[in-house]
Amino acid sequence: MGTPEFPNLGRHCSVGDCNQIDFLPFTCDRCDHVFCLQHRSYTSHQCPNASQKDVTVLICPLCAKGVRLNPNEDPNITWDTHVNTDCDPSNYQKVTKKKKCPVPGCRETLTFSNTIRCKDCTKEHCLKHRFGPDHKCPGPRKPESTFPFGNMLRKSQKAEPPSNNSSTGSSWWSSSLLTAASNFKSSAEAGMQKLSTATTQAIQKAKDGISTSSSSGGDLVEQCVQCPARFSTVGALIEHAEKSHQSNSQPSRSRVTVDVCPKCSKAFRDPVLLVEHVERDHGGTSRVS
Repeated sequence: MGTPEFPNLGRHCSVGDCNQIDFLPFTCDRCDHVFCLQHRSYTSHQCPNASQKDVTVLICPLCAKGVRLNPNEDPNITWDTHVNTDCDPSNYQKVTKKKKCPVPGCRETLTFSNTIRCKDCTKEHCLKHRFGPDHKCPGPRKPESTFPFGNMLRKSQKAEPPSNNSSTGSSWWSSSLLTAASNFKSSAEAGMQKLSTATTQAIQKAKDGISTSSSSGGDLVEQCVQCPARFSTVGALIEHAEKSHQSNSQPSRSRVTVDVCPKCSKAFRDPVLLVEHVERDHGGTSRVS
C-alpha cells in the first residue's frame, strides 16, 4: 500500500464489506477507526460509541432553564440535582415574558431587529414609536452637568409639562429656557445686592470702630502709634493722626554734612576737597592769620 516515496499513503476502510483504500481517510472521534468517505458518519458505520457525547438538554418547566442530561448518569438523578440546587422559579417570568412596546395601546413585541432606545427617556420602543412625539417623550431625565440652567430647567419642567403635539414641543422648550434664564439672572442680581450690602456694612463697622469688644462699653481701646493718645473708635484715631501727625508722616530729607574752610569760609561737602583747597590756596596751613 502506498508508494516508495510515501509508504503510509492511503488506508483501508474499517467496514468489512467495504475495505476500500482511501488516500484521504477519516478517523472517527468516537471509536477511533478509519473509514472512507462513504462510511465516515456514525450511522453509516454503526458506531457503538456514538451516543456517549450526545448533548441532550431539557427545559425546566419551573425556572425555564436548560438542564443537560449526562449519558453516564440516570436522568432522574440529574433532574433531582437541578431541582435542589439550581432551580429558581422566579426566573420563569423573566425568561418567558416577552417585552412589549410601553406605548399605551401598542402590543408590538420588542425583538432585536425592531427595538429602538430613545436617547432622551432611555426607554425602548418599537420602530413605529421610535420618535419622541410618537411615544410622548417627557424629555431628558438628567441634563448634562455643563448646562448652566439644569436645576431651573428641571423645576420649569415640573411646573409646566410639555404638550403632546409635536408642533408645540419646540415652543415649550424655548419658553422653558427663557424662564430659566430670567430666574438665573434675578437670583444673580439678588446675590450681588446682598454682597454689596454686606460689604458696605462691614466697612462702616470698621470705620466707626464697632466690634464685639467695644460694643459693651466705651473704653479707650485704640492707641496712637506716635503718641500716648487713646481713642474709643478707629475713626477718631484716623482723624487724630491726620490732624496731629500729618507733618511727621512726611519722609524727612537726608541731611548733608558741610565742612567750612577756617581761613576763607568756603564750604565743601567732601573733606578731601577741603584738604586739597587748603594746600593749594593757603600754602598748606589752615590757621587764621
